[in-house]
Amino acid sequence: MIHLSTVGVSVRIDVYADVLCPWCYIGKRRLAAALDGLAGPEPVDVRWRAYELGPDLPRVPGRSAAAQMADPSWWGAEAPSRIDRIRALGAAEGLTLDLHRARPVNTFDAHRLIRFGHERGLGDATAERLLLAYHSEGANVADHGVLERLGTEAGLDDAEVRAVLAGDAHAADVRADERRAARSGVTGVPSLVIDGGRPVPGVQPAHVLRRLLSDAPPAASRP
Repeated sequence: MIHLSTVGVSVRIDVYADVLCPWCYIGKRRLAAALDGLAGPEPVDVRWRAYELGPDLPRVPGRSAAAQMADPSWWGAEAPSRIDRIRALGAAEGLTLDLHRARPVNTFDAHRLIRFGHERGLGDATAERLLLAYHSEGANVADHGVLERLGTEAGLDDAEVRAVLAGDAHAADVRADERRAARSGVTGVPSLVIDGGRPVPGVQPAHVLRRLLSDAPPAASRP
């Protein structure tokens, strides 16, 4: 797990991700490993930023991610080997990535919930629970009942989660993240923006991410 802090921050990381992306889950583990091995007394401020891979997807699940990847317009005949590779890379990080159970849906409300989690100091825990539910349990992360349960399991107050999902709380935050992504040059996920710099792939090995973070300028030298 990634521990969040905004006090005495040495590095600020904006993580652009989507719950539907298995690479984002792998990248999350690698970023955590990079942070665990990062030298320095000051904490790192990690912000999960919304990036919808399928903003036009329905809220009702259809075909599995694996079935969609097998379409000729996607990976076609290469899908089985590519899916096996994703599964193996996930397993190396201690993850169970089941693309045959995961069924893509609209993630706008999932992003709103993660933003609410961040407001309560539980952004990482909320993102973690949603990623696990989607990729390992085949949960419908567009269903409000499912999101309420997952948010509560992440440590959020049940009544507050219901209120968030029933209204439009944090919708503007999600749209702001997406505009920020466009301004920053983010074109895919997972992407990391370190201290406002250019986006870098977030699924790189932990030692590469650690070097990128170590090379970031100290807080006192930032404009």
